[in-house]
Amino acid sequence: MQREPTLLLNSVQINQKINRIAYQIYEDNFNEKELIIAGIANSGFVFAELLKVALERISSIPLQLIEIRLNKENPIDFQLTPPLKMQDFDNKVIIIVDDVLNSGKTLMYSLRPFLEAETKKIRTVLLVDRDHKRYPVEADFVGITLSTTLQEHIRVELKAGKEAVFLE
Repeated sequence: MQREPTLLLNSVQINQKINRIAYQIYEDNFNEKELIIAGIANSGFVFAELLKVALERISSIPLQLIEIRLNKENPIDFQLTPPLKMQDFDNKVIIIVDDVLNSGKTLMYSLRPFLEAETKKIRTVLLVDRDHKRYPVEADFVGITLSTTLQEHIRVELKAGKEAVFLE
């Protein structure tokens, strides 16, 4: 028997989380000359776009938005859009953004494009942390942390005006 999805966060609550995280990122980086926001493809990238807009409202720090596309079959295979060279990340702050942390595998592999560069620091942002880590990764900024069962699923919708997070 399939149960009805439970609404965890509505549009207003998601926007409050985004604004809070934007202020936390700004506090952590107020002296920086530029921030690179790297959203993990699909919902993580959409979340990164929303975070960029919130940061632009409160800060004059230049922001560069890029997308990380990972190959789920071969996670060490990645693509950055727009394509950048490793030296483009030297002495820069990288903010990696994803919607949900399940096992930590995607977040772990998303670090790979930046490990060969001499970055200043790398921070991670999640909207939802399910707390089922199998990999040694932690999020620096989190919207909400939930203890869920492995059978439960978190669904994030980030369509303008219809943002929601559901437990299924």
